[in-house]
Amino acid sequence: MTIDLIISRLKKQYPPGKFHSPDPFRVLITTVLSQRTRDEVTERASEKLFAKFDTPKALAQADSGDIEELIREVGFYRVKAPRVKEIARIISNDFKGNVPCDMETLLSLPGVGRKTANCVLVYGFGADAIAVDTHVHRISNRLGLVSTGTPEETELRLREVLPRKHWKHINELLVRFGQDICRPVGPRCMACPLIDLCPCEEKAKGKI
Repeated sequence: MTIDLIISRLKKQYPPGKFHSPDPFRVLITTVLSQRTRDEVTERASEKLFAKFDTPKALAQADSGDIEELIREVGFYRVKAPRVKEIARIISNDFKGNVPCDMETLLSLPGVGRKTANCVLVYGFGADAIAVDTHVHRISNRLGLVSTGTPEETELRLREVLPRKHWKHINELLVRFGQDICRPVGPRCMACPLIDLCPCEEKAKGKI
């Protein structure tokens, strides 16, 4: 099956490392910070933030100005600072410091949409879920796995066509593939391990 072959080749190209974090709270806050922000910027800001406020209670009690200063590099940091503080307060007060592990409850948190919730389920709890970010949405369409207009539609369609055993791996694989080879602009088609499976192969041959 083409999907199984795609996953097999990507796993060979990008061997999985340590799969999920022992700290779902860190996954949650980092994913909120990542919205409209480059990965490397998000990582730096997250490291700074958690070096000072490493628990829901500590972050909930932090001054918003201090949070802003620590995450200043990320996009919309003035909006995200009070948002992560409020998320921390809710988790600390309403969930006894434990991040909820179900989609419905995660979606009730401020600033948490399906992509963020699925990232928490996958990377925080190792659950079978499909986290669709811009890489997954773009590449799934580029490979012809789906034909969708939004990340939300892509998630729902992938749930139909992707075997469940691949769900929690698809995000990491396509993110790494998208950063390395299948870029939004100027994809490195001649270095692509999926060139023979990709409907965009004509690009590599200079036909379009």
